Amino acid sequence: MPHTTIGRTPRKGVLWQAATQALIGATVALAGAMLPAHATGRDFIAFESGHVRPMALSADGTRLLVVNTPNNTLDIFNVTANGLQPAGRVPVGMEPVAVAWRGDQEAWVVNHLSDSVSVVSLQGTPRVVRTLLVGDEPRDIVFAGSPAKAFITSAHRGQHRNHISNRDVPGAGDPELTTPGVPRADVWVFNPAQLTSQVGGKPVRIMSFFADTPRALAVSPDKQTVYVAAFKSGNQTASINEELVCEGFELNKSCWIKGTKSPGGQLGPATNAEGKPVPKTGLIVKYNRATKRWEDVAGRNWSNAMRFNLPDKDVFAINANTLADKATYSHVGTTLFNMVTNPVSGKLYVSNTEANNMTRFEGPGQHGGSTVQGKIALSRITVIANGQVQPRHLNKHIDYSKLAHDPGFDPTAKQHSLASPMDMAVTGDGRTLFVTAYGSSRIGVFDTAELEGDSFNPRTTSSRYINVSGGGPSGIVLDEARDRMYVTTRFDNAVKVIQLSSRAEVARALMPNPEPMSVIAGRPFLYDARISSANGEASCASCHTFGDMDDLAWDLGNPDAKVTKSPIPQEFTRGLEFQVAKQLFQSDPDNKINGSDDPKDFHPMKGPMTTQTLKGMVNQGAMHWRGDRATGEFGTDAFDPVISFKNFSGAFAELLGNHEPMNEAGMQAFADFMLQVFLPPNPIRNLDNSLTPAQKRGFDFYFGDRPSDGILVPDLGDLRQFVRSHNCNGCHTVDPAKGQYGTSGHQSFEGISQIVKIPHLRNMYAKVGRFGSPAIPFATAPDTGHVGDQVRGFGFVHDGTADTLAHFFTVRVFQPTLNSGFPLWNPNQTRRDVADFMHAMDSDLAPVVGQQVTLTSDAGTRLAVWPRIDMLIQRAKTPFVSKELGGQVTECDLVAHTVEGGQRRGFWFDTAANAFVGTDGSRRSDVALRNVASVAGQEVTYTCAPPGSGRRMASTM
Repeated sequence: MPHTTIGRTPRKGVLWQAATQALIGATVALAGAMLPAHATGRDFIAFESGHVRPMALSADGTRLLVVNTPNNTLDIFNVTANGLQPAGRVPVGMEPVAVAWRGDQEAWVVNHLSDSVSVVSLQGTPRVVRTLLVGDEPRDIVFAGSPAKAFITSAHRGQHRNHISNRDVPGAGDPELTTPGVPRADVWVFNPAQLTSQVGGKPVRIMSFFADTPRALAVSPDKQTVYVAAFKSGNQTASINEELVCEGFELNKSCWIKGTKSPGGQLGPATNAEGKPVPKTGLIVKYNRATKRWEDVAGRNWSNAMRFNLPDKDVFAINANTLADKATYSHVGTTLFNMVTNPVSGKLYVSNTEANNMTRFEGPGQHGGSTVQGKIALSRITVIANGQVQPRHLNKHIDYSKLAHDPGFDPTAKQHSLASPMDMAVTGDGRTLFVTAYGSSRIGVFDTAELEGDSFNPRTTSSRYINVSGGGPSGIVLDEARDRMYVTTRFDNAVKVIQLSSRAEVARALMPNPEPMSVIAGRPFLYDARISSANGEASCASCHTFGDMDDLAWDLGNPDAKVTKSPIPQEFTRGLEFQVAKQLFQSDPDNKINGSDDPKDFHPMKGPMTTQTLKGMVNQGAMHWRGDRATGEFGTDAFDPVISFKNFSGAFAELLGNHEPMNEAGMQAFADFMLQVFLPPNPIRNLDNSLTPAQKRGFDFYFGDRPSDGILVPDLGDLRQFVRSHNCNGCHTVDPAKGQYGTSGHQSFEGISQIVKIPHLRNMYAKVGRFGSPAIPFATAPDTGHVGDQVRGFGFVHDGTADTLAHFFTVRVFQPTLNSGFPLWNPNQTRRDVADFMHAMDSDLAPVVGQQVTLTSDAGTRLAVWPRIDMLIQRAKTPFVSKELGGQVTECDLVAHTVEGGQRRGFWFDTAANAFVGTDGSRRSDVALRNVASVAGQEVTYTCAPPGSGRRMASTM
């Protein structure tokens, strides 16, 4: 039912603002205490990789290993009676997120950005003795089986997946980005006793599971079963293209559209609260497992418009010895974070959130009749036992029917809430489970029997919760013999020691942090639900998972808001040009664009739109799919990313459900942090930055003379101005010197019902997985027919309804003519080529950034590794242009680390001198440094660091 908005309570607002200011002050003060102090200039690049398994305690309890993610190191602590004593630090790969012991003298570290695993020897001077190369963005590692194998999760892509050294590895090869029905959750399996001499080690097998990118792993108590969890697994929701919705707002007046029978028109309301007609939009549907139909929120059956299934497979059990599949568990959650098994019962616990993206609209919900405000993603732990999947909502005390300003809203609710549950640990007797609440700065404590039976009451259970200083608890390890737990806190890059019996913090260990203070101070505004929402559950990270996408679409229009105006320059909207373009590009020219036919309107009821990444936005112009954050509370500007970002302030109240919008100080801190975060290097493009033949053909068309859109009119005086045309780059501008990678920052009329901003193209590869589409009037692509099971419900374009880029290129605006559009001869081949190029799109960083290799004394390994070192050196010499890196740079700064004579040494490659410079000022030739590794125990690990970061990373010891 609709909610009633009453006047703001000044006292609550004042208190809330004071809390926000206090948080900013506390984080900045903490940043000032961090060592070493951050140097000036771009010597640190933020990626915001999420921890998965950030700590590991030795079997005898004497040593604790912790990944220091921003520092790119493994930090080693001796466990003492007084807490933790630093005992060593090992440079590993970039953005380490997980670590596991192998025996008592070796650790394996998963490096998320380097696509590698560092094998660290803890005998003598700790050092990396081997670097294993795996798929893109690896996240977790476990050892299981007899004898033990290593299991590592990664995305179903990455340059090493189809490297020649893996040609005979089962499961290796082409990631098949354009093939329907491909499992896209990979697990690389290694035999630690037989890594072979190949350049990146040779996996036994690359296993692929029918889900999108995986994250967490867990092992059964007997070490014979490995559990694999998808990361953003979805919730059986998908989008319906606006062209498949009948005209008007009659819900049950069906129609036939290009061979597909649709059940009715738009959901409504037909106008916003001020009476202005809405644009035509698509809608979101969810598979109803009871009725076996795809249904919208009105219960209408859209199965006729669907061309794929979403089985929603979330967790997979495999035999650790035979690698055979044992079981599959569906409907565990939408976004799955971590897993742990009960050491006594063997039951599996999965921390997750369940998205509420079927609920429409933000805002008070008066005119539209519904709102998602404050109820975005439910924090849960799902129990899997005896073949049953049992989700447990951790915040069932929240009354979501009451908004923050409604009479009867309970302001104490957030005191009992847990947001963003992640790492977990279970006591040895199996009776107590601890879970880190990343967005609440506390540890949830549950009786496992109560959790399994869903009999806990958060209002009473919360008395057992443990508050953790520093913020962002991301990892947890129990040390019951010492009555302790160890907790990593990502916000202050530290480890906290907590006494189990008293639940009090008794010690802490701050780790070196090269992050600038602006990153440290701004990070809480992404995650911390205590300052984001009145009920303590919702934060920006509820959708923007670790600052990225959640791979879903949401209908977050606000029917109670007003139409605003766009200040952004536009394509195909000037006078007669707009009218001609409507006739050429629209399937129904009578359809009023933006609801009014005024191309400058931003109607607040925008329909379903997929969650966009918050990373890499600094040079991309106005934000949101339409660019509608170009105007707002903090100003109007067509291109200023800071103003646009700060204009998201209203979402803290209208969407997250806080008492009022975020204040300017908070938004400035948030923007200062988030606009520094980079997207990762492209995992599809070759490491030497070259293009495949297909990608090169796509590149040639993209930048070629032939216009790909519009209609090329001969030079007929003033007529030419009315119908412009562009090659792909004319709108989707690639200009590294300006930091543009697919967007000019302009808006464009593309024949759909709203004017959209031209989006960047750097993460197209991350949207692969929805296949199958009916024919639509807007495009010439034929009906694909039903293509069976797929791993994603949302694909490309603003609403996620384009299943492939090549299919999107068949829309009217790109139609072949004699002198424009895709070629008349074999246009589908060119469409596929352009799609291949866009999957490998240029970015702020060269593909080689983060890549590694370790040179050892083993003759076979040296022979295999030598060419890769040659490649890294060549890329370090190769010119590269990136505005965010300072303009003219090289593709990477090459650094090397070794232990020589028991002493750790770091080097950076001086391209001008063609020599490696030690942090002590000494110089080594390339050959001399390679020869260091000819001595056993003096392995040399090379890493391609981001340009500007090399000297700092070389000095990390």
